[in-house]
Amino acid sequence: MALLVHLKTVSELRGRGDRIAKVTFRGQSFYSRVLENCEDVADFDETFRWPVASNIDRTEMLEIQIFNYSKVFSNKLIGTFRMVLQKVVEENHVEVTETLIDDNNAIIKTSLCVEVRYQATDGQVGSWDDGDFLGDESLQEEEKDSQETDGLLPGSRPSSRPPGEKSFRRAGRSVFSAMKLGKNRPHKEDPQRQDEPAVLEMEDLDHLAIRLGDGLDPDSVSLASVTALTTNVSNKRSKPDIKMEPSAGRPMDYQVSITVIEARQLVGLNMDPVVCVEVGDDKKYTSMKESTNCPYYNEYFVFDFHVSPDIMFDKILKISVIHSKNLLRSGTLVGSFKMDVGTVYAQPEHQFYHKWAILSDPDDISAGLKGYVKCDVAVVGKGDNIKTPHKANETEEDDIEGNLLLPEGVPAERQWARFYVKIYRAEGLPRMNTSLMANVKKAFIGENKDLVDPYVQVFFAGQKGKTSVQKSSYEPLWNEQVIFTDLFPPLCKRMKVQIRDSDKVNDVAIGTHFIDLRKISNDGDRGFLPTLGPAWVNMYGSTRNYTLLDEHQDLNEGLGEGVSFRARLMLALAVEILDTSNPELTSSTEVQVEQATPVSESCTGKMEEFFLFGAFLEASMIDRKNGDKPITFEVTIGNYGNEVDGLSRPQRPRPRKEPGNEEEVDLIQNSSDDEGDDGGDLASVSSTPPMRPQITDRNYFHLPYLERKPCIYIKSWWPDQRRRLYNANIMDHIADKLEEGLNDVQEMIKTEKSYPERRLRGVLEELSCGCHRFLSLADKDQGHSSCTRLDRERLKSCMRELESMGQQARSLRAQVKRHTVRDKLRLCQNFLQKLRFLADEPQHSIPDVFIWMMSSNKRVAYARVPSKDLLFSIVEEELGKDCAKVKTLFLKLPGKRGFGSAGWTVQAKLELYLWLGLSKQRKDFLCGLPCGFEEVKAAQGLGLHSFPPISLVYTKKQAFQLRAHMYQARSLFAADSSGLSDPFARVFFINQSQCTEVLNETLCPTWDQMLVFDNLELYGEAQELRDDPPIIVIEIYDQDSMGKADFMGRTFAKPLVKMADEAYCPPRFPPQLEYYQIYRGNATAGDLLAAFELLQIGPAGKADLPPINGPVDVDRGPIMPVPVGIRPVLSKYRVEVLFWGLRDLKRVNLAQVDRPRVDIECAGKGVQSSLIHNYKKNPNFNTLVKWFEVDLPENELLHPPLNIRVVDCRAFGRYTLVGSHAVSSLRRFIYRPPDCSAPSWNSTVRHLQGCHGLCNGGPFSYPTGEVVVSMEPEVPIKKLETMVKLDATSDAIIKVDVAEEEKEKKKKRKKGTAEEPEEEEPDESMLDWWSKYFASIDTMKEQLRQQEVSGIDGEDKEEMDSAEGLKGPMKGKEKARAAKEEKKKRTQGPGPGPGQGSEAPEKKKPKIDELKVYPKELESEFNNFEDWLHTFNLLRGKTGDDEDGSTEEERTVGRFKGSLCVYKVPLPEDVSREAGYDPTYGMFQGIPSNDPINVLVRVYVVRATDLHPADINGKADPYIAIRLGKTDIRDKENYISKQLNPVFGKSFDIEASFPMESMLTVAVYDWDLVGTDDLIGETKIDLENRFYSKHRATCGIAHTYSIHGYNIWRDPMKPSQILTRLCKEGKVDGPHFGPPGRVKVANRVFTGPSEIEDENGQRKPTDEHVALSALRHWEDIPRVGCRLVPEHVETRPLLNPDKPGIEQGRLELWVDMFPMDMPAPGTPLDISPRKPKKYELRVIVWNTDEVVLEDDDFFTGEKSSDIFVRGWLKGQQEDKQDTDVHYHSLTGEGNFNWRYLFPFDYLAAEEKIVISKKESMFSWDETEYKIPARLTLQIWDADHFSADDFLGAIELDLNRFPRGAKTAKQCTMEMATGEVDVPLVSIFKQKRVKGWWPLLARNENDEFELTGKVEAELHLLTAEEAEKNPVGLARNEPDPLEKPNRPDTSFIWFLNPLKSARYFLWHTYRWLLLKLLLLLLLLLLLALFLYSVPGYLAKKILGA
Repeated sequence: MALLVHLKTVSELRGRGDRIAKVTFRGQSFYSRVLENCEDVADFDETFRWPVASNIDRTEMLEIQIFNYSKVFSNKLIGTFRMVLQKVVEENHVEVTETLIDDNNAIIKTSLCVEVRYQATDGQVGSWDDGDFLGDESLQEEEKDSQETDGLLPGSRPSSRPPGEKSFRRAGRSVFSAMKLGKNRPHKEDPQRQDEPAVLEMEDLDHLAIRLGDGLDPDSVSLASVTALTTNVSNKRSKPDIKMEPSAGRPMDYQVSITVIEARQLVGLNMDPVVCVEVGDDKKYTSMKESTNCPYYNEYFVFDFHVSPDIMFDKILKISVIHSKNLLRSGTLVGSFKMDVGTVYAQPEHQFYHKWAILSDPDDISAGLKGYVKCDVAVVGKGDNIKTPHKANETEEDDIEGNLLLPEGVPAERQWARFYVKIYRAEGLPRMNTSLMANVKKAFIGENKDLVDPYVQVFFAGQKGKTSVQKSSYEPLWNEQVIFTDLFPPLCKRMKVQIRDSDKVNDVAIGTHFIDLRKISNDGDRGFLPTLGPAWVNMYGSTRNYTLLDEHQDLNEGLGEGVSFRARLMLALAVEILDTSNPELTSSTEVQVEQATPVSESCTGKMEEFFLFGAFLEASMIDRKNGDKPITFEVTIGNYGNEVDGLSRPQRPRPRKEPGNEEEVDLIQNSSDDEGDDGGDLASVSSTPPMRPQITDRNYFHLPYLERKPCIYIKSWWPDQRRRLYNANIMDHIADKLEEGLNDVQEMIKTEKSYPERRLRGVLEELSCGCHRFLSLADKDQGHSSCTRLDRERLKSCMRELESMGQQARSLRAQVKRHTVRDKLRLCQNFLQKLRFLADEPQHSIPDVFIWMMSSNKRVAYARVPSKDLLFSIVEEELGKDCAKVKTLFLKLPGKRGFGSAGWTVQAKLELYLWLGLSKQRKDFLCGLPCGFEEVKAAQGLGLHSFPPISLVYTKKQAFQLRAHMYQARSLFAADSSGLSDPFARVFFINQSQCTEVLNETLCPTWDQMLVFDNLELYGEAQELRDDPPIIVIEIYDQDSMGKADFMGRTFAKPLVKMADEAYCPPRFPPQLEYYQIYRGNATAGDLLAAFELLQIGPAGKADLPPINGPVDVDRGPIMPVPVGIRPVLSKYRVEVLFWGLRDLKRVNLAQVDRPRVDIECAGKGVQSSLIHNYKKNPNFNTLVKWFEVDLPENELLHPPLNIRVVDCRAFGRYTLVGSHAVSSLRRFIYRPPDCSAPSWNSTVRHLQGCHGLCNGGPFSYPTGEVVVSMEPEVPIKKLETMVKLDATSDAIIKVDVAEEEKEKKKKRKKGTAEEPEEEEPDESMLDWWSKYFASIDTMKEQLRQQEVSGIDGEDKEEMDSAEGLKGPMKGKEKARAAKEEKKKRTQGPGPGPGQGSEAPEKKKPKIDELKVYPKELESEFNNFEDWLHTFNLLRGKTGDDEDGSTEEERTVGRFKGSLCVYKVPLPEDVSREAGYDPTYGMFQGIPSNDPINVLVRVYVVRATDLHPADINGKADPYIAIRLGKTDIRDKENYISKQLNPVFGKSFDIEASFPMESMLTVAVYDWDLVGTDDLIGETKIDLENRFYSKHRATCGIAHTYSIHGYNIWRDPMKPSQILTRLCKEGKVDGPHFGPPGRVKVANRVFTGPSEIEDENGQRKPTDEHVALSALRHWEDIPRVGCRLVPEHVETRPLLNPDKPGIEQGRLELWVDMFPMDMPAPGTPLDISPRKPKKYELRVIVWNTDEVVLEDDDFFTGEKSSDIFVRGWLKGQQEDKQDTDVHYHSLTGEGNFNWRYLFPFDYLAAEEKIVISKKESMFSWDETEYKIPARLTLQIWDADHFSADDFLGAIELDLNRFPRGAKTAKQCTMEMATGEVDVPLVSIFKQKRVKGWWPLLARNENDEFELTGKVEAELHLLTAEEAEKNPVGLARNEPDPLEKPNRPDTSFIWFLNPLKSARYFLWHTYRWLLLKLLLLLLLLLLLALFLYSVPGYLAKKILGA
């Protein structure tokens, strides 16, 4: 189906101009070509074609718009024509002439003539002939044009046509595509207008815009592609892939580090928890904490692995808490948490820091959470560096819910879910005939059973389940489901499904498939649960011919890229969220396996016959190792075409017969082909005929196909799931376009082309159009019967995603401005990742195509092509990117053989044409082949049109000459042990190859050579070759005198083609030199600068070609240089070299270097340094500056590298190379004289960045004004409400009114309420260096937090600054940085409140002077101190081949110190005329002398954090070792036992003499009792660069000047002396002191306090404060200003050479240096660690109340409790103290009057208690622990015969705990849970606190309940006070407490049974007892009465 529109003419146009037409149908627009200089008639005569997939509706519209075309501005609309297609649909053909309407719908005179045709569907695809449609003959002329533009217009495809027939022209998408930016060939219009340049350089566009002066907003222009040549791939060839070697599967180093900090809210009573950490199969345990639900551990574990990334990221990391584990019992699991390592690695910074893991019990899923564990988890690969947030006192209260250990977007409440993996059946399993017995059996009994017993195993989240084994079956049927129960969403990304072969000896994997859960679910608000299938998944692995020991077995386990199809498995996956409250639910998470309901055959789609066709156009670069035996290529898809398994000719697809579908089977059998080749006629031909290779050169063979190209074709049957692949293809197309565009933009930014932002806008425009197109295409095919739920959901979510992406792209486009390009580029990269992710289809359909090269029946090398890339569709966007195109394939070795250097050599290069589609659509399978061939068919196919050929014979061939202009290469790979290479390049084109000459010992060869390839025969039509030349392969080798050349890298290029009828003239010719990236395996290995042209040899022979008139170089023999016009334009430059010295030279061939010399070479010219006569004595040069002149290209990007080589001069004039360094870019050393007239010369300074030190910024017109900077008196930190921008010419006086602030401060003081106790001024005597340090760390953390909040990136900041045009005379980058620093200090320094009062009243900080804590090395902050002295690493030895090879550090053999300055000659006069200019130093004015100098080096080591454990117990015993020159200090005695975060607090003094001893090494070793001490890690500091730096890194400038106390000035020179010296050295006018409190330097005036207080409080006048203020703002001084290093502590990573690249911890330190010829410095600062202060905490437990009653009375059932109270200071459970027992409390009241005494050592600064104890009886020494100060009080019920029962507890943090309630009534549970605001108190401030506190425990539902209240009194005393005022423990002397007044019941009943019985009975049954007593009395009376009555009566009767 298609709609064709033939636009003939447009007439009655007004005026003269360029016209263009735009034709739109269904949202897709085509543009016509531009008709230039039209008068009133525009003769377009073009045909546009829309392939349509659904029938055209009568109401649809066609729209044609005619524009006046403008190259610069947007096109101006002339008029529009709209037509409803009703008539077209009815008649299929309509011709119309009609007038146009303008914008206002008014009719205008202009009219147009158009013909429209519609081809409806008639089932016959491709049977129409183009001639029927276009009635006129314009086609013939059209043809030429079409061929050209087809190559240019993006995405266009030649129309379907048999070769040789004419095509009609198809239009392209974008007018701009013809405006390539000088890179691509322009659109070649009619021949008569060839001279006019169609290539528009951006500058022209701009000038045009200015000239026309029209209102064009340059911020809205967008551009189409400017791609580099490699991507310029037109319609007949697809893009080759440069990277060769598979990176997957190679093992790497990983380190998983986990810190378990503490656990909280563990469920259970009085437990002894241990935390177990598991990674994969490794387990480690923490120590056990006794009887606590919130243990504090702070233990660090490290796991090291050396495995491939796939295995690593699938490992499960599990944290579980175990209760009461000991040697005898394994303990009971409380709860566990698991996630895979990949999830951690995917986090920002690869880590979770201080997060809480939620524990759940896998055996009881109905229970809730079981507690939390707080931990840090980090995963480091080689070369990752983790930014650990700075370790300091963690005081902030933990918000558990807000900091859960879960990735972004995972809900905190995860639910339990069941994962059902249904395994239905498998097909196509390989013969696993392992046992020899099987063959024996077969021989004897003839029993031919399937020799494989498959079962399926599923791994998920650390568990595995397996199906039953199906004995002897190649097509096993299982219908089983494996059920996993896990929390949802799971934190494990992949599920592994593996088919295994069951075997008595060992089971082997047949194939593996990974299901990525992220791809089969969507967590958005309209997302869906994971679901999959039922669908087939294809498995790939090792080759199918079975050997006993399969060397590629790893491939079957899913490691690395499979090299052959193994099997396919039908499976489904579903997830069901469980309702855990359901009582029937089985609560265990064990894996279960059950039967699953079978699914019907057709559920995966209708079986269709597919047809794969391939033509081999070229096979070259066949590795000679493969021998010269005949070679054949085999192509397979699934098992079809595979010679081994015999599926090559399936007679019929065999659907399994089920009753009832006989007819269906019939149908399939009869539908094989319309042409009537029924039966087995179309047998597949899957391999090429064997052919002997011929020699190309000494490395490679080629196959001489010449004009006869062999073909293959395969029929295969697969379920028809093309829709899935189509959608993936559309997204891939969008992504490819986007990637290409983004690469363009990056290239433009890199090469500093103008207007990258316009190109980015174009990219975003393309992206939003692409997304829109996807929506319209993907939507139409919904009602597929075999659609799985995943298909439907994925389609929905893809459509949603792409719709939103399209909108985002549209809105982003508007935001792209010049200075935001980089940011927006980053956002676009996210789009790209998302698109690639969406395009990856999790449900496979057609397996991939494999091409194997076979040599004498051995499989040698292969290539794998995804089938979706080859799939045919009539809709262009759905077409696979390699379908019907010629693809260049490089074959590689299979499996592990392809790792390393073997993987870099090409095994063979194929030019292969492939087409895959349904057999019914195979009409067009030849449409994309280069034209000009005849088909050769097999015997039975003769005369049948659709029968595929077995070979093609090309009748048309063209002769060409290729000229390769090889100019130079840079940054090549070092292949020799000298660290250099002897490179030559080998250029391959078709089957010829040539080499450049070999240049010895260089990594940056300039060959300057033209290689000419003559007599090239290319097959096909000339015009097609112009658009689609074959690619050129360039390989770089290292020539070795012995053995064969080593491979150093490879790159591709496309030549620029000139046909015989074209002129050799601009704009296309001569071609420009371009950089091509060289790859070696996956790594980049340099760049090649070259140009390639392919010239057609016309009928007149070579005479027509442009002459090769370059002089043949006499010295170089018959070598032709690159001709003028292609080679770069040169101009004269002078290179000045500063030779300073050589450092750390290692031995060469075991001999020491003694007399070294440095040779500098650039572009063939160079200079040598003076000789160092005795390297040991003085490694510096005595002549400092030398220069040479050289011709360099005007274009800086083409500058050759500069080589630095160090040689050692031996006796008898021999030289040995020591090492070399290539400066690949001279940019940073180029000096441009400042242009004083420029309005803002900031931009020129920016380029100068690297070089400013050398030239001191150049001359300056001094500004006239003065700028005054004032400091407030006595306030240490500068507070400015606004940041004032200083301008060099402004006359600003910055004053801060101090009086105002003082007033404000007082007001605030008054306002302070009781809740907010104001900070008193700290007592000077209390403060020490550590107070300063901790205050500074708080500031740093605050700054980092603010930075995160504001999110300002250095880069943006700079761009903003440059946009605002800062005119300050300062280096760009530094300015931005300094401004930022200042701004930080001013807005958030933790000062004394005035600036902060408004922001943070509740956190007032005391006034403490601070220093600067750098969270990284000082070097990174100050540009490596290379302000004028650069360090070049000298390398030697081969570059490491792969990750395990030698790293840069290992190849470094020394360092050259010096600098370069490059400038054009002659230099402007004014530079050399400057005052004090010394010509011998050239540009290097004012550099110090390099004579040896003695220096006192003082190293202060503060502490180390996160050390790598060195002992088995997971700890280390660290001590410091320092090396400098011959000095080696090992501070072994002072090792710190069992600490990974040791505080050293030591300073070391070393005397050294620079330059001999300038590399300081500070190492941390682990002390061992036995054996040698192990190195944990070390850091190296280059002291020399620091010493000589202009940043003055010798001794940091403090914040304030004081002469006593903790902040004493350390430098022997006072601030005023330093200032004077700096002014003198920089030739700056000043300093002029006075009047008091002011100093003037250059044109800046600084003000500040003018008095100072000494120890005795006497005030003296001083200039030091203002001098210091000037120093702290030294960067504001014009011309010489730079930031001076402040007083600081730097944090340096510790590295261990055995584990390169992985940080082993961090060390905080700083270094001071004092020259010995200056006054001696004072004593070192005392930074020894604070000694903890001894305290005693006295706790009196007075009473308890409302305690829950636990016991039932034996006699009466009465509830009671025998209460006692237990207390301890957290972490010291062994020191727990118990009160006596209050027996038999019936009301929950207990009286104790009992005193506990807890002596403890406390560090106030860190708020931690310090305890020292031996870890175990075997420990050598005590270990120091720091734990939070928490007092725990528990109530217990005492039992005599069983364990005591725990009733409740409260934990009070002594620094902040709720104030106790006055009475028991007011004491509520909320006080402890923090639900009500209770004032918090600190015992360290209050000293004495008394009150009631609630005691809590958890009930069965895990909720807190109140179980009692305790009245206690806490009293804190220092050890001294406690000694003076002793008290007794319990109720003992001294100061005894009185006995509690307890009721009598508390006497024990068996000691005094009557008493207690009386109490029991009387107390309760009093009335009952009384009644009983009365009753008894009455009864007694009655009894006595009855007893006495007879006697009495008798007496009476007898009368006695």
